[in-house]
Amino acid sequence: MINFDEFGPEKVLETYNPKVGMQGYLVIDSTALGPGKGGIRVTSTVNKEEVFRLARTMTWKTAIADLPFGGAKSGITLDVKSVSQEKKDEIIKAFAESIKEYCPKLYVAAPDINTAEHEMEVFSKTLKNKKVCTGKPEKLGGIPHELGGAGFGVSKAVLTSLKFLKKDPRKITFSVEGFGNVGSFACKFLTEAGMKLISVSDSQGCLYNKEGIDLDKLEEIKNKKGSVIYYPGIKKKSEEIIEISSDVLITAAVPDLIKISDVNNVKAKIIVEGSNIPMSNEVEEMFHKKNILVIPDFVANAGGVISSYVEYINGTKKKMFKMVEEKITKNTELVLKESFKRKIKLRDVALEIAKQRVREKCKICKI
Repeated sequence: MINFDEFGPEKVLETYNPKVGMQGYLVIDSTALGPGKGGIRVTSTVNKEEVFRLARTMTWKTAIADLPFGGAKSGITLDVKSVSQEKKDEIIKAFAESIKEYCPKLYVAAPDINTAEHEMEVFSKTLKNKKVCTGKPEKLGGIPHELGGAGFGVSKAVLTSLKFLKKDPRKITFSVEGFGNVGSFACKFLTEAGMKLISVSDSQGCLYNKEGIDLDKLEEIKNKKGSVIYYPGIKKKSEEIIEISSDVLITAAVPDLIKISDVNNVKAKIIVEGSNIPMSNEVEEMFHKKNILVIPDFVANAGGVISSYVEYINGTKKKMFKMVEEKITKNTELVLKESFKRKIKLRDVALEIAKQRVREKCKICKI
């Protein structure tokens, strides 16, 4: 269910093209701080309510990152495994045409689940405008996803939290749910910082090796065999990664991963939300009462949208890493200090800051 409040959503669009079978959604939640920013999610289950929840998260994410973007999100209902790339491109084109009047004035797209540089190239070329999306190929002015801006940002949220808690990264174990663009880079940057990766999952299953996982070997196996589960170690179901006994758990893939019934099975003392909406607010509150620290998604994974902003202003790769590190570190420290001072969970603190920034801009607009 979509809840309308003082912040939005400003526009909720459902679009359908019967000729190509394209069913899509666009939710522009808020443009108080700038054009709504958010990726195009393509899954068989995406719906209007999910897109709204993600758009609202983007409103808070851009506000807490102090970027001149608002919040938005779009989705296309499609089982990508059942269609060819050619058919998928046709559907992306149809979707782009259906929302062209909003791009880029009110909506700037980006990659999300099952969309990447190629789809952004199709999207921008269909609308004949490079400004309608970020995450484009380097030849079109994009900042390559191979640099891992989002995962880099998640790693900075983790390391900042450990520093705040006066913990040595070299004595910390971690698990990562989802070995995709966010999770794989979080693994890279955190192992480089001395942390020990002991568990990782993908859509085929979960791998656990208490002795530690060699990241280079893992990536080689993933590329050759298609899954992390072929690495030596104990194999489990994908969702069982939340039960692994590691110091830090990073969520980096599916939404609504941790449910109320899972709370007592989670052994990590720090959870960093590298994915969007991996649990409900109620679940976060339960973790807070158990003294388990949860770094909220719109703080921890803002590296992606910060990278997008650098691309949007035609910035360099060096500027991207610098800005992601500065903003993620600053915001994580800010919410941690205030949370511990007031004894409330981090999301509540971060939301207060984000809402205040949006409200202040709305007041200026009305003058």
